[in-house]
Amino acid sequence: MAAERDDLAHKGLEHLQAAAREVIQATRTLLDAAEELVEDPTAVQDLVGNLATVASAAAARMRAAMPHDGGDADRDSGPDDGDDPDDGRVHRIQVS
Repeated sequence: MAAERDDLAHKGLEHLQAAAREVIQATRTLLDAAEELVEDPTAVQDLVGNLATVASAAAARMRAAMPHDGGDADRDSGPDDGDDPDDGRVHRIQVS
């Protein structure tokens, strides 16, 4: 029984060590990439631009996938219609 627990503990320690080595390697890779980005500011601009494009596309897909709870007018209008600028405030709409 004690030998079984020792064996399990040993195996657990081996897995933790392997995981720690993977984390260290991943960190090294990230640091190498960060160093390359620092050396080439244009690459940073490109990366940020690409991330912004991806985020914008993802946001557009999420908006398109959201269910509408209004009538046909809601389906015809989109977030880019410019009818109601977002001023950051809560707008209350009376429904009768």
